[in-house]
Amino acid sequence: MSIQFSKSIVVALALFSSTWGFAAVKEYHLTIDEGMVNVTGKSLKRITVNGKFPAPLLEFEEGDDAVIYVHNNLKNQDSSIHWHGLLLPGLMDGVPGFNGFNGIKPQGDFVYKFKVRQSGTYWYHAHSKGQEQDGLYGALVIYPKDKKPLAEHEKTERDYVVMLSDFHEKTSDQIQKDLKISAEYYQDQRETLGDVWKQVKRDGLKSTWSDRKMWNQMRMLKTDMSDVTDYTFLINGKTPEQNWTGMFKPNEKVRLRFINASAMSFFDVRIPDLKMTVVGADGQPVKPVPVDEFRIGTAETYDVVVEPKTGHYQIEAESIDRSGFAIGTLHNELTPQSHGIHMPQARPRAILNMADMGHGGGGEHTDMDHSTMRQEAGNHSAMQSMDHSQHQMTDAKALQKTDAVVEGWVNASTPQGDKALQYSDLKSLTPQSDTREATSELVIRLGGTMERYIWTINGKKFSDAEPLKVKYGERIRIKFINDSMMAHPMHLHGMFMQLENGQPAVDMPNKHTIIVQPAKTVTALLTADELGEWAIHCHLLYHMSAGMMNKLIVANVSEGETTTTPIQKNILDSNLDKNSNAVQQGDNHAHH
Repeated sequence: MSIQFSKSIVVALALFSSTWGFAAVKEYHLTIDEGMVNVTGKSLKRITVNGKFPAPLLEFEEGDDAVIYVHNNLKNQDSSIHWHGLLLPGLMDGVPGFNGFNGIKPQGDFVYKFKVRQSGTYWYHAHSKGQEQDGLYGALVIYPKDKKPLAEHEKTERDYVVMLSDFHEKTSDQIQKDLKISAEYYQDQRETLGDVWKQVKRDGLKSTWSDRKMWNQMRMLKTDMSDVTDYTFLINGKTPEQNWTGMFKPNEKVRLRFINASAMSFFDVRIPDLKMTVVGADGQPVKPVPVDEFRIGTAETYDVVVEPKTGHYQIEAESIDRSGFAIGTLHNELTPQSHGIHMPQARPRAILNMADMGHGGGGEHTDMDHSTMRQEAGNHSAMQSMDHSQHQMTDAKALQKTDAVVEGWVNASTPQGDKALQYSDLKSLTPQSDTREATSELVIRLGGTMERYIWTINGKKFSDAEPLKVKYGERIRIKFINDSMMAHPMHLHGMFMQLENGQPAVDMPNKHTIIVQPAKTVTALLTADELGEWAIHCHLLYHMSAGMMNKLIVANVSEGETTTTPIQKNILDSNLDKNSNAVQQGDNHAHH
């Protein structure tokens, strides 16, 4: 064999094994339509995808070329699909009015084509009116290349999606109209005269009168934890009675991919008698965190690993307003399935306090622990500015037997001795590659008018707002300031933010959705490395629909010229050269 021929073989093998090699093309065909579904005992017309409610699970491997053919069979509605949390070209992000995407017309088609540049747990949903609430949502799982675990602690024998959602017998259009009539339309958990009398006995008449007067002036109810009630909560499209079940064998490790695909609901998630180890947040791997429970905001995802030992466990996701549960089970496949569901007793309902309204809490709390959870028992110092629960008892059973008041949005009534996940617990599994200090600050003030049910960013609803603009490659601090009385899960399309959660810059977790609690400030760092027009919005559906959304433009700026045209294209079609360079922008912020 000649030396020249040997060199040629080496070069060929190197090319084949590199990123220049051939990628697998993974195709899906999705048809958006209407169909009759029966969730609560009555048949209702809802949106289906390929005849399914909710939409089917989509699976990829990192490195795949995704080709997804979507047909809109709705009669009178444009539609769309947004790939929540994915790094992709702007046109493929699927938001009408952004990046030249105009939606999918009735009887129209659109082909989504993009390189799969990450792994983890994600989901997809409509970005057209209220179609997400009406059924256009589904899970999306991306496995690491060759399905090789990213770390030893991620090796499992079973892998299940646990998708949480909220089903309503009213359509999204009707719910939106109801909220416009009155922001309190669905408030069926108002305080009673008995609650007022308890407050008088506890705090005295003068203090009670002053407190009530302030709440009346704000036109706000203490019990307003959720804008919409009367939901039936689902796991993978099943009611508690239908009992979604994941099977296991004793001593197997099981990965549970929790997705909050609800329109309006926060959940407190636990599996009694079974410890969970958090290994992923918003699709991105994190260092393992053992917990007993976690709060998951709308549009967030968490991956946990469990090691069930006995025969049967119940997954319990309780809505934050304590109006219901999504219930599922884990069951030992070697034993008979004789267990039905056990509907747990609801935890005490928390009420908002003045700290949640920005009174008496000490301002913006920029140095706070930006957790969605109350501080675990026995460690109060780090969260003193957030856990405004002077009157609380942490033992849920004790609370139910006494007149003690559970106060504060953050308070999940976690039983004493149990560990609840906090944002401050999250550390990126791999070091952040960009640890630069921010060179500019982008302030996002969240506000709203409950009387007219209008929600705003920087004082303006989306239809009246000027787009936010940043320079390509710039390192930015995004400062979310919540001036409102509701929590907002703020979602950024197209890029990951690094949450400033008290960890060193190198360990900050990547997030695409960040909960901003009432009257609090949360900051995150962003490397603006994806050109295009990206939505930034509250992921509570009716908050976004009522105006809490804006457009973040990342553009090249040179010699007076501004453009959002990508330097490299990532367009996949039948003529794609498999040896061409795929776009690499943002890969450093999708760690594996």
